[in-house]
Amino acid sequence: MRHHFIKDLLISYLNLLLISILCLFTTCKSKFEVYLSPPEYNLNRPTTVKLPSYLNEVSGLAYYPRDKAVFAVSDENPWLYKVFIAGNMTIQKWKLAEKADYEDIVLADSTFYLLQSKGHITSLKFVSPDSVAMKEYKLDLEGKNEFEILYLDKEQNRLIMLCKDCEADDKNSLSAWAFDLASQSFSKSPVYVIDVRKIEDLMQEKKLKFKPSAAGVHPLTGQLYIISSLNKVLVIADKNGVPEKVYRVSPGLYKQPEGLAFSPEGHLIISNESAGTGAADIMVFKYNKAQSNR
Repeated sequence: MRHHFIKDLLISYLNLLLISILCLFTTCKSKFEVYLSPPEYNLNRPTTVKLPSYLNEVSGLAYYPRDKAVFAVSDENPWLYKVFIAGNMTIQKWKLAEKADYEDIVLADSTFYLLQSKGHITSLKFVSPDSVAMKEYKLDLEGKNEFEILYLDKEQNRLIMLCKDCEADDKNSLSAWAFDLASQSFSKSPVYVIDVRKIEDLMQEKKLKFKPSAAGVHPLTGQLYIISSLNKVLVIADKNGVPEKVYRVSPGLYKQPEGLAFSPEGHLIISNESAGTGAADIMVFKYNKAQSNR
């Protein structure tokens, strides 16, 4: 583990040195501070797609490989959007049955699953090109709870909801709940708990208020990527939520990251809400498989 950590640091520092040298001999002028990145991505250099104003509060993404597009939902907006991010950007949309605080979206086989902030999941399936059928499932969890993350655990054929702020959690823990796709039912207890103190240790920072806003499983390494808009950090964890690496990200570039997805090739896709400054956007980070140590 220590060998891989030192290797990652050396590669990141070399990348920073190369960028600095290039800037000395070019008209390189970036308005964003450069931060360390994992070896397989350059988190400072995305390909960016600007979104129209009606997607200023884009809150969740699901990648659709066939069309190189993403399906997206937006806070308090009763529409499902399909955004083509390759070539000339076009957007399609479908009206949902009801307005709700949709925070994330997952595509499993031919069914979409939408997460509401209170922990409810709505399944959505197209019955024709212009109409959808929806069904709601409610997590029976006492107290005041807030969720923003839903991701697919393909290995276990289940969806995982990760708490952002749940009453049963203390300041050092974040619980994860499962929704089994075969039985269409929730787990009776958390399937894992993230120990925030491990993130603090990796960041060498105390009293961290870690409030995750998006997550997804890397299709090639199986690692869990979790981003926190509040803290402006990307946490890379194992499949049980145990943090392995932490990277700070640029507050200027990551204005308010609320959606995260992967392409089958491993490209990382992150969406930003507008956060009141300019347009919302979708950022694509190319996966460098040669640099991956997994």
